[in-house]
Amino acid sequence: MEDTEELNNQKLAVITGASRGIGFELAKLFAERGYNLLITADSDDIFEARDQLIDFGVDVEAIRADLSRTTEVEKIYETIANSDYALDSVCMNAGVGLSGRFVDNDLQTELKIIQLNCSSIVHLSKLIIPEMLNNKHGKILFTSSLAAEMPGPYLAVYAASKAFVQSFAEAIRFELKDTGVTVTALQPGPTDTNFFHRADMLDTPANKKEKDDPAEVAKDGFDAMMAGKDSVVAGSFKNKLKAAVARILPEETQAKVHTSDTKPDHVQEH
Repeated sequence: MEDTEELNNQKLAVITGASRGIGFELAKLFAERGYNLLITADSDDIFEARDQLIDFGVDVEAIRADLSRTTEVEKIYETIANSDYALDSVCMNAGVGLSGRFVDNDLQTELKIIQLNCSSIVHLSKLIIPEMLNNKHGKILFTSSLAAEMPGPYLAVYAASKAFVQSFAEAIRFELKDTGVTVTALQPGPTDTNFFHRADMLDTPANKKEKDDPAEVAKDGFDAMMAGKDSVVAGSFKNKLKAAVARILPEETQAKVHTSDTKPDHVQEH
């Protein structure tokens, strides 16, 4: 491991949504291997994460940023551009959802989900990829979702946003083949993170079921990214089975399957 750390000690890894959960576990995997870090999240928890990651003996810069705002995305890129280290890897992991019937949910909250889950990754990708192409090297990991594989009733905007992420990742991966820049999509299933609380999903079947360990999900994503793979359905075998089945079922059946996890207890049929 020491030789690996020495090889990586001039490299920069960027992880968004890194204060906890999958993002924090991704940051730990990079830190353990000697990468210097730029980590972001939209709360002061990011500074606690920084203090833990510094213990690995790497440089860690933490920025509190709301990436649903374009000026905050540009601030992150400015920090990357001014870094003393060579940009190596970017994990675009920040994302949120909102549970409930689409007609009942707050419009501004859902527009902000689209800004964060979709617009910010397009924006940051547009800024970092030219630098990676110039260096003929770079690795990008997008945190997509198992939800990208099927319609998501009661989580409609989130599921649609992740379908966008998945399609975007696959498309630019093809465009970038043979350039030295790789793109990988990480597709977790239900994972034991703060997502369910933030998305108001505490009264859903998915929240009551056993969830995957974020450290295991992050390791699946990290390994796939380092191997240059196109995508990985992370976590339990059950997730891989769901993804495979979803690709062959009619969309109405897919929606029913998803509803069995996402329909809140308090929602009545209309």
